[in-house]
Order: sequence, then C-alpha cells, then structure tokens
Amino acid sequence: MNSGKTIFSQLLDFLPSYEFRQCVKRYRGHYKIKSFSCWDQFLCMAFAQLSYRESLRDIQACLRGNQQKLYHMGFRGKVSRNTLAHANQVRDWKIYADFAQLLIAQARSLYAKESFGVELKQTVYAFDATIIDLCLSLFPWAQFRQHKGAIKLHTLMDLRGSIPTLIFVTHGKIHETKLLDELILEPGAIYILDRGYLDFARLYRIHQARAFFLIRAKSDFRFRRMYSQPAQKSKGIQADQLIELHGFYVRKDYPERLRRIRYFDAEKNKRLIFLTNHVALPAFTIAELFRCRWKIELFFKWIKQHLRIKAFYGTSENAVKTQIWIAVSVYVLVAIVKKKLKLKASLYTMLQILSVSLFEKTPLFQLLSQIKPEEKKADSSNQLKLL
Repeated sequence: MNSGKTIFSQLLDFLPSYEFRQCVKRYRGHYKIKSFSCWDQFLCMAFAQLSYRESLRDIQACLRGNQQKLYHMGFRGKVSRNTLAHANQVRDWKIYADFAQLLIAQARSLYAKESFGVELKQTVYAFDATIIDLCLSLFPWAQFRQHKGAIKLHTLMDLRGSIPTLIFVTHGKIHETKLLDELILEPGAIYILDRGYLDFARLYRIHQARAFFLIRAKSDFRFRRMYSQPAQKSKGIQADQLIELHGFYVRKDYPERLRRIRYFDAEKNKRLIFLTNHVALPAFTIAELFRCRWKIELFFKWIKQHLRIKAFYGTSENAVKTQIWIAVSVYVLVAIVKKKLKLKASLYTMLQILSVSLFEKTPLFQLLSQIKPEEKKADSSNQLKLL
C-alpha cells in the first residue's frame, strides 16, 4: 500500500510538466517513440545526477531493484540501459536546454531580491568559461589540442542567488570572446569579465547597448591619462583615472573614454587594474564588484564536484549536451526547492541527503529541515558553499 509519495516524486512536483511537454513538442521529441518517453529519459538522467550513478548499467540496476516504486515515481516506460543510451544519442538535446532555461527563469524570480555582497539595484552578471577535459579517442568531435579533447561551458551568471542565466556548450577550440556576441545585452546591467575577454570592439558593443562592463586590464595595456580623480587610498584604491586608449586600431575599436582603477588587495598582496565604462560608482565599489566575480568560479568548481558532468554516460555530442543540460536542471531544481521551502541548508547538504533518500516516503520539508547545526558546521570547513 502506498502510504505517501517518495522523495523523488515530491521533487518532481516542483517541475512544470506542461512546459516540459511543450519543449518536447517543439523539437518533435516523441517522433516514432512507442514506450520510453522524453519524460522517462529526463527522470532517469535526473535520478542519476541526484544519486551519483556511475554508468548506464548502474542506473538500470538501481532503478530495476526498486521496480515496484517506479510507477509512483513518475516512470512509465521500462528502464533499460540500451534504450536510455539510444535516447541520449538521438533525442535532441535542445529539449532539455529549453527546459533548463524555463527553470532558470523561475529560479531568478525567486532569488531576485537576494543579496550578493554589494548593495546595488542594478542586475550584475559574471561571464566566464570552464573547460571539461575529454578523451579524444572516445570524443573525436571535441578536439581541443592535437592529442586532447575538451568542451567549454560558457556561463552567464546572475550574482543574485548564483543562478546561471545562460549557458553555451562549445568545442574546446572556441575562444571565449566570441561568445560575447551571443549575449542579449540588458541596458543598465553590469557585466563582470576576466581579462581573457579583453576585446575592445566587443566591449564597445556593450557600451553602445547602454550596459556597463568591468574587466581586468592586461599587463601590456597602453593608454593616455586624461585626468585623475581623488583615490581612497585607505581602502586600497591607488588610482582612479579617466583615460583614452593609445593606438590607431584600438582607438577605432573603442573611441570613447574609459575609467581605469588601480587597486591593491592587501588580503592577497596583489595589485589589480580594472577598466570600466561606469563612471558613477565609487572606485571601491568597483573593486568589491570584481571580488564578487569569484562566485562564478565557485559555481564551476561546485558543479564539477557534485554533479555528473566530468564522466559521461554517452560519447556522442548530443549525449554529452543532454547530460549537461539535465545536470543544470537538477542544480536549478534544488535551488528552487531550497527557496520555496525556505530551507537554510546549503545545496551541498541538500544533495547529500537527497542522494540516499530518493526512495523514502518522508515529507520533503521534514527531511531537509532536520539538519543539525553541527552538521552544517562540519560541511563549511571542507566543502565549497553555494547558495
């Protein structure tokens, strides 16, 4: 007798099923499909993420071992390793990319008022990329170096809530700056970039869109100082200048003036030089904003440690992208659950508890709200914390 829903089923209640069906319909995901639907595929892959399954055979064995519970967990098709492998290979990964974007939009609305360390009304984004290494002999489509394969995850993150707003999955050879052309720029927003994105023609596009950028300058950066503003040396601001670029071609790419800030980080004993087109913010606020960019680095490290995106269940490009987008969906889903249930536990702690409780029939809030303070304290010393 079913005395209640499993933890896995309760998590699914937070997913917009109608919108998922619309994504499937958009890409004809059920064309010539008889039994194992796109929803079954999503559930298998989401279960694998939440329970840290190592392989397709591992997924099959674990789910078939709980066969009597699968119907009540939302599964309608028979779970088979070969069927799941075929689905990952042939069903369009864009189904799951679009669904992940729907979840991202929902999460952003929930975290819209979240503080990220700097009190600003403007939306602040960090844009960066991370490399996921692949074996070139198994993934020949993902050539990065002569004897090395890799893909890149280019991520635009809203710093309020550490929610990834856009993710682009490309081959390892694609340079990061090219993805700046893919961004739909939001007027008034601030985009924080590392110095690898220093391309003045593309930065001028951000300026023309009435948005703001903040980026580190390279060591060989050439400029002409127009005038200096008072510097808050007690806060580490060594110089606050308005400058013009030096050089015919670079001036052609960016004909406007820029603001240059030289900052000394006493904590790390490091000098940093920032360039921005935002002239109204205090120089120390600019430095603090760039410090917040570390959240995207933390996001990359976190998902590589706690989600299955470094070891893949399939070798085709479609299978890899499907797995990545479903992993992103699981990350955002847990963030949505955390906010809607008003939980204080970190995402890491929540995922650890969920990984061993998916077949239990305990109320989800009761399960996740019974975290003792000493358990959270133990996590904080050794684990990356996000949200």
